[in-house]
Amino acid sequence: MRDKRNGSIIIALIRLIALVAVLASASVAGQAATVRNMSLKGSVNPGSAAWFLRELDEANKAGDRLLLVELDTPGGLVSSLRTMVQGVMASKVPVVVYVAPSGAQAASAGALLLLSAHVAAMSPGTETGAAHPVQIGGSVEKEGVMATKIENDLAAFARSLAQKRGRNPEWAERAVRESIASTPSEALAAGVIDTVVANRNDLLVFLDGRKVTTTAGVVTLMTKGIQVHVASPTFREQVMMTIADPNIAYFLLLLGIAGLYFELTTPGAVFPGVAGAIALVLGAWAMQLLSVSVTGLLLILLALLFLALELFVTSSGVLAIAGLVALFIGSLMVFIAPEIGLTVNWWFFLPLFLSFSAIVLFLVLVVFRSTRLKAISGMEGLVGETGLVERAVAGGKPGKVSVHGELWDAQATVMLPAGALVTVTGVDGLMLQVKQTMREV
Repeated sequence: MRDKRNGSIIIALIRLIALVAVLASASVAGQAATVRNMSLKGSVNPGSAAWFLRELDEANKAGDRLLLVELDTPGGLVSSLRTMVQGVMASKVPVVVYVAPSGAQAASAGALLLLSAHVAAMSPGTETGAAHPVQIGGSVEKEGVMATKIENDLAAFARSLAQKRGRNPEWAERAVRESIASTPSEALAAGVIDTVVANRNDLLVFLDGRKVTTTAGVVTLMTKGIQVHVASPTFREQVMMTIADPNIAYFLLLLGIAGLYFELTTPGAVFPGVAGAIALVLGAWAMQLLSVSVTGLLLILLALLFLALELFVTSSGVLAIAGLVALFIGSLMVFIAPEIGLTVNWWFFLPLFLSFSAIVLFLVLVVFRSTRLKAISGMEGLVGETGLVERAVAGGKPGKVSVHGELWDAQATVMLPAGALVTVTGVDGLMLQVKQTMREV
C-alpha cells in the first residue's frame, strides 16, 4: 500500500515538473516573440515575392507575433502578387500591411496585397487603388474577349480578397474596373483599411489587443512594448528584385546585344564585349524568372544572328534592317501577358529601341564605308602607287623598281628604261606589274 502511495507521489511530481517546464518554455517563447518588420519598395516581381515569402516562412517558424510589411509600390506582376497572397492566406502568423512612409503608394498589385492583409493600415499622405490591368501600350482596352476575361478575373480576385477580410468588395472591384484610388481617410471611410496612423509605434499601439483570424484560429495581438526585428533581403534577393522587372530585363538584354555587336564591329575593344556578355547573361536570367514568350525570345535571338551576319556577309545593310525588324517584333511579343502583369512600358521601350537602332545603323555604315576604301597596307596597298625604275625593265625580262623606298622585282609589257616613272597596276606574288606614267624624271 505504501509502495503504491509512493508511486503516485512520484508520478505527481513528474507531472508537476513537466508542467513547470512547459510554462517556463512558454514564458521564454513569449518574451522572445517579436514583430518581424520588412520594407517592401518598388515593383511587385519574383524577387520581392521570394523575399516576402521567405520572411513569412521564417516568421511562422520562429513564432513571431506578426509580420509587418511597410509597403510602397506602384504595382507589378499579378503572378507574383498571387503567390504572396497565397502565402498570407496560409500563414498562422498575422500579416499587417502598412502603406508608409508619407508619400508612398499601394497601387495596382499593391492595393490587392493591402486587401489581403489581416490588418491594413495607411500613413497620412499616401494612396491606394488604381488596380486596372495594363499591357505594353497602356491599359487593356475594354473591347475584346481576352481583355474582358483579364479584367473580370482580376476584379473577382479583388472582390474575393475584400470579402475574406471583411472589407468593402464594391471598392475593390471598382479599383480594378474603374482604376479608382483613395486617400487614407477615404479608404478608412470606405471600409478598405483598418486604421490611419502616422508611424510604426502608433500602429503597434493600435494593434495591441486586436483579434484577427489566421489558419491557427483567432489570434489576439499583443504588441505593447514588443521588440521589432527589421529584416533585410539577401544579396540574391536584392539582385532578383532589381532585374526581375520586365523593363530592366529588356534593357539588360538589349544592352547585351549592343555590347556584343560593338565588339564584333571593333575587335579588340574588349570592354563592350565583356559588359555585353554580363548584361546578356543577367537579362537571360531575368527572362527565365519572368517566364517570357518563347516566340518573342526566338525572334530576338534571330535578330542577333542577322546583325552578326551583317558583319561577314555583304548585304548592303539588308541583314541589319531585317535584324532590327525581328528585334522590334520580338520585343513586342516577348512580354505580352497582361493577364499576369508581364509587360514592358511602351514609353520605356520605344526610346530604347530607337537609340539601339541608330547605333546599329551607324556601325553598319562605318563598316560598309571601310570595305570600300582602298587598301593602304600589305601587297594590295601597292596597287596604284608610283615608283622609279632602278634597273631597266625589258619586255619579258624583270627589272627593279623602287616603291616607297623599297626595291621590288617588276615586269611590264613594254621596255621601261632606268629612271622612268611607273605606276603599279597589279601584284603577282612578289612581282609587281607596272606601266609607265606620262611623265619621266
